[in-house]
Amino acid sequence: MIAPRSLQWRLSLWLGLGMTLLWVATAAVTAQKLRHEMDEVFDSALEETGQRLLPLAVRDVIGRDSDDEPDQSVATMREHDEYFTYVVRDAEGRVLLRSHKADLSVFPPFIGMGFANTPTHRIYSDAALQGTVTISVAEPLARRRAVAWQTLLGLALPLGLLVPVSLIGVWAVVRLSMGPLRRFRSDIEVRGAGDLTPISAEGLPSEIQPNALAVNRLLERLSRTLEAERSFTANSAHELRTPVAAALAQTQRLIIETSDKAARDRAREIEAALHRLSRLSEKLMQLARAEGARLRTTEPTDLAAILKMLVGEMAETADGTDRIKLTLPDGSMLSRIDPDAFAILARNLIENALKHGCRQEPVRVALSADGVLRVANAGPAVAPDLLARLSEPFERGQAQADGAGLGLAIAKTIAAGAGGRIELLSPREGRQDGFEARFFIGG
Repeated sequence: MIAPRSLQWRLSLWLGLGMTLLWVATAAVTAQKLRHEMDEVFDSALEETGQRLLPLAVRDVIGRDSDDEPDQSVATMREHDEYFTYVVRDAEGRVLLRSHKADLSVFPPFIGMGFANTPTHRIYSDAALQGTVTISVAEPLARRRAVAWQTLLGLALPLGLLVPVSLIGVWAVVRLSMGPLRRFRSDIEVRGAGDLTPISAEGLPSEIQPNALAVNRLLERLSRTLEAERSFTANSAHELRTPVAAALAQTQRLIIETSDKAARDRAREIEAALHRLSRLSEKLMQLARAEGARLRTTEPTDLAAILKMLVGEMAETADGTDRIKLTLPDGSMLSRIDPDAFAILARNLIENALKHGCRQEPVRVALSADGVLRVANAGPAVAPDLLARLSEPFERGQAQADGAGLGLAIAKTIAAGAGGRIELLSPREGRQDGFEARFFIGG
């Protein structure tokens, strides 16, 4: 038998089995004791019957005429079941008196006073007048067995009802006692990827309290470690902005003022590198925010309005306003995802499509009423092994592409923290080429 993996079912099973075995053992001992007590009661009744009948039989025998037939059967007034039958004999073993249904083959010869057993009957024998008159009273063993079975059945029926009720009671008590553990498990399961706050251990059994405290201490250490990493990343990126901006301004001034063509070309290369460094610092700050901020709000926000404003802003800076085609639902698309986080996620997906997509076809951005954001672009299909790695930090889809390799990683981090998920497809749905990113927003 395979043991259940649930602690609740294990406790219920073993407690139920143990209690059932205890009930069965108790019932067996009780039945044995009851059988012994019943035998004593039956023997006492058998002995009492013999001792009461013997004086009456002696008087009847003494009062007879000598010519009377020795073997006389006592007549009965009406038919009835005789559980006790008896036979009165003289010293030579002749039957002087017997009950009307007495079967002489049942009664063995008198060998002494007391109890004796035959294969079918329990017999009590007694004597009077110095052994000249004896009496044997017989009771069928089948009757004793029948009474014993009826008594045991009367004991087993309540027990048969009590055991299932007790098992259900054990299961209910164990389930009720496991309630704090289930709540503790649920508190862990419902947490988002970035939620490292302590878990309430209120109401947990004393045996589980140390585990809960250990989990909370581990969460606290993880929170401090991740907070230090995010703080370092964000502060480093923030501190880079000012010197990078100053260096970029000086480089642009040098491009304008210098007349040396070689120096101007080198300055333009420095300008491009500084632009890349500026974008990298911005992406690093976005990644730090995505990993550290709470990405859910208490009030829902219309994501369609945010996406419309974002696409309008990006279309003005893109190479031509026709590079982005936006499709929105007829009504609002409400969600509790943080508006700034959604804007960062959508911007990164669209920038990735603009950067890597074919310029001859527009980037298609669509938000559906069921909460799915789709960003698709034309271009060569991405190999499956590369597609599986694209959402990792600093992974670039194409070696020649100008980018930090953080856009999809930021989008994936925000999606996970907001309770959604990112799905990458290549080629696009219904096409033989291109790339498509889907964000399933969730609630």
